[in-house]
Amino acid sequence: MMRAVKAAEPARGFSGISDSLFAALMQNMREAAEAEILPRFLGVTAKGIRTKTAPDDLVTDADIGAERRLTEAFSARFPKALLVGEEAVSADPSILSRLADADLAVIIDPVDGTWNFAHGVPLFGMIVAIVSGGQTVAGLIHYPVTGDFLAARQGEGAWHIARNGIETRLSVAPPSPLGEMHGFVPLQMFPAEDQPVYAQRLLRFARTTTWRCSAHEYRMVATGAMSFSLNAELKPWDHAAGVLIHREAGGYGALLTGEAYRPAMSVGRLLLAPDAESWEAIRRVLSEG
Repeated sequence: MMRAVKAAEPARGFSGISDSLFAALMQNMREAAEAEILPRFLGVTAKGIRTKTAPDDLVTDADIGAERRLTEAFSARFPKALLVGEEAVSADPSILSRLADADLAVIIDPVDGTWNFAHGVPLFGMIVAIVSGGQTVAGLIHYPVTGDFLAARQGEGAWHIARNGIETRLSVAPPSPLGEMHGFVPLQMFPAEDQPVYAQRLLRFARTTTWRCSAHEYRMVATGAMSFSLNAELKPWDHAAGVLIHREAGGYGALLTGEAYRPAMSVGRLLLAPDAESWEAIRRVLSEG
């Protein structure tokens, strides 16, 4: 029986995320959301939507504008860092190839859940991760509609920060029997030949779904509302911040192979669970039936 391996130790080469800097990053995110995202929500027209890699892989004026603002702000705060914005990588994929060797990188998803945003569904967010030595050292997820954040720095726990500044420590769901677990599994993201197999195996759980938004799915697993998530694609702007937040909330995550997640990974299936024992039990169902 394969066992999950211990997650990689957090990076220790960068310790520059002070309280004041963390607060400044959140303010930059709020300002970008208020200037570029919220004014366009519910007002998106066909002229403001473009497709990228597929008909449902969308980019809007809000994505472009918010990433531009964040890139300008973070370039000033981290002048030596590699800036990895989702839309910048779409225009120049070579940026992503430099992530693994970067001493310091800032990963930006200006509007996570663009399909929802473009169609008037208020399930979208903004994600920022600070990566040092190949590991995420800080992660922030902002929810423009509600004005709050999920936030984590390595070794300092994961927190919900309300619009009014009240902080609440996060905890993942407690371990439970498989038949009582709720989870996120985006079947449509898996190869067509794998979808019927996974669909059958998912019947072992109480409920599975997908929200088309990593920001909100990470919110659910990091706050204990959902027990697990399985992801078929490893885009760093979707997962680098969320994996750290989930781990700091007490959760366990790794690829189905047992390999620890790293932000520079581009291939693999990432499973998050309440603890290592739950992870192994879910992996067996998903991989072996």
